[in-house]
Amino acid sequence: MKKPINIFWFRRDLRLDDNVGFYEALKSDHPVLPIFIFDSEILDELPINDARVTFIYETLQKMRTKLQENYDSSIAMFHGKPMDIYKKLSNAYEIHSVYTNHDYEPYASERDNNIKEVLAKHNITFNTYKDQVIFEKDEVVKKDGNPYMVYTPYMRVWKALFRLQGIETYDSISNFKNLIKDSQLPNLNLSEIGFEISNQKIADYSVTPSLIKQYEDTRNFPAQDSTSRLGPHLRFGTVSVRKMVKKAIAEENEIFWQELIWREFFMQILWHFPHTVKASFKSKYDRIEWRNNEAEFKLWCEGKTGYPLVDAGMRQLNETGFMHNRVRMLVGSFLCKHLLIDWRWGEAYFAEKLHDYDMSSNIGNWQWVAGSGVDAAPYFRIFNPTSQIQKFDKNHEYLKKWVPDYQELTYPLPMVDHKMARERCLKIYKEAVS
Repeated sequence: MKKPINIFWFRRDLRLDDNVGFYEALKSDHPVLPIFIFDSEILDELPINDARVTFIYETLQKMRTKLQENYDSSIAMFHGKPMDIYKKLSNAYEIHSVYTNHDYEPYASERDNNIKEVLAKHNITFNTYKDQVIFEKDEVVKKDGNPYMVYTPYMRVWKALFRLQGIETYDSISNFKNLIKDSQLPNLNLSEIGFEISNQKIADYSVTPSLIKQYEDTRNFPAQDSTSRLGPHLRFGTVSVRKMVKKAIAEENEIFWQELIWREFFMQILWHFPHTVKASFKSKYDRIEWRNNEAEFKLWCEGKTGYPLVDAGMRQLNETGFMHNRVRMLVGSFLCKHLLIDWRWGEAYFAEKLHDYDMSSNIGNWQWVAGSGVDAAPYFRIFNPTSQIQKFDKNHEYLKKWVPDYQELTYPLPMVDHKMARERCLKIYKEAVS
């Protein structure tokens, strides 16, 4: 007779310690089988050399090695549709419960609900936990229970609640004795799931005391490259958000702390308003008559607009999978307001290219620059792509790195006149939203 086991399903939480769901699974009464599923429903939409898939794969291999060498265990790797994988696992094991952490994106919520229903028919419980955020869903809401749609009051209530509740970390490692004893669990290589190793590498994050202390003074200047690079690591859970908030508080840096809160603000907005994946939060902005010129969109994608700071950002993105946040605002505004191209086109391109792509933040920020989202920039705020250079790259260090040809005769002329584009934008937006 098979002995009952519990499963822990790694998803956006690729770390062994301070992992809430993993911690809860390891405290349970049955041996724990850790698994990861390369979800074909997600992977089938990605290019074969996607750097994020390489990063996930290499991170999992490091985790497997640690468990094999130190705890005579491992992580079982699978590829396919999660529902199909669970059917196979149910045949191979006597599963008592499945443990995992919450995933808030619309596809993930639907997937998890379906799996929970199917497992319940076999008397298998599906337990999920809050892990990738400090506060989720409706934990930070107005007194009437409605979600905040402006960041500043949300942030204030978030901080007040945090100070009241404090923060807890979860010592998963001390319970590793409850891992299943099998160091030869199924593994995969990238080619088996249809991918190859990417030439792009996701950078390590940096949250040194000096970076955090200087964050407010340096974060707006792309040439300094003084951002933490935390994005992908929070996205895939290779770092604990709880530990990052603790660091921000320890260094007494409100701005760094508030960037982490922005992330949760956008996550709860997506949870409450899932329609914003495809539609404007402010519905009247869906009346905008976008020009959607495909040739102009291609020039924007390639970094050939004739505006050096816009082009620098796009070339950095294409080459490295990263773009400085200050420049992201400019290139987004340029696409929506100078070219009058639908924000959804830009959002989809960023989703394909950004290593730190996170649906809630990407949609939230794109709707912010388009003026259509919560707490968005007003539609009449239109960044001047030339004066932005003087503000944020006056010595042209960033330009020289990413657009070395910007002073050459071969560099393209501006694809649109700023004054004309601004007036055109104001006219089109005003007609749509007034």
